[in-house]
Amino acid sequence: MPSLKDLKNRIDSVKATQKITKAMQMVAAAKLRRAQEAAEAARPYGERMDRVLANAAANIGGEAAPALMAGTGKDDTHLLVVCTADRGLCGGFNSSIVRLARTHIRQLLSEGKNVKIMTVGRKGYDQLRRDFANLIIERIELRDVKKIAFANAHEIADKVIALFEAGEFDVCTLFYARFKSVIAQIPTAQQLVPLALPDAGEDDEEAAASDAVYEYEPDVGAILGDLVPRNIAVQIFKALLENVAGEMGAKMSAMDNATRNAGEMINSLTLSYNRQRQAQITKELIEIISGAEAL
Repeated sequence: MPSLKDLKNRIDSVKATQKITKAMQMVAAAKLRRAQEAAEAARPYGERMDRVLANAAANIGGEAAPALMAGTGKDDTHLLVVCTADRGLCGGFNSSIVRLARTHIRQLLSEGKNVKIMTVGRKGYDQLRRDFANLIIERIELRDVKKIAFANAHEIADKVIALFEAGEFDVCTLFYARFKSVIAQIPTAQQLVPLALPDAGEDDEEAAASDAVYEYEPDVGAILGDLVPRNIAVQIFKALLENVAGEMGAKMSAMDNATRNAGEMINSLTLSYNRQRQAQITKELIEIISGAEAL
């Protein structure tokens, strides 16, 4: 049984940990609002970009379409861009993304496909290297980046495009977590190359107007040649913003749980401390009374 001093030290230690988790929860809550606003603001731009590309693709032949849109025509080599956080203490946020990517990797390998992995974020690399270290060809960390900017996504997109132009892969898929709420982040797989265009049967007023005839200047091929690479950067940027919002939401929830668990542990340790202290006082009183009666 631990002594009173050991219990007192343990209580002080848990109280110090509780202060840290409470502070981390408050910091995450403060960052969450800005991150959520940035993620939600990026969604309309990404969706509109998809609609523009879908409309332009409908006005161009398959042979005239850019290679990034049409693909290589093969399905042999897959590049998986797995975006996670650089830091932990955010519950199962990183693990859920890696779990989806790991399932996809194993399915591709079982079909005899070649798989290459590009990790964005230290936690994704740490988890995937345990099983697929030989498949990881690129590792990108954003730990020193104070605020995610489009330049960060553009750098990643340039590397993906360079690999495609070098004939390193046929299909590219992006993995991230779509922010839904503080307690819900949805692991998502999005195909970047060849471009997966949205369905034409969307119930949307703007989608219903897609039958309108547009005139493109310069020609559609030149426009797509510029828009398709930019779209890759836009989708990666959107994924990074979604990840930041999801990470802050998951961290806020995890630190709130940790703070409450620390409070329960403090109550339990305090109860044990008081019981042991009371037992010790009772024992000392019994010894004093027994000694007095013996005299």
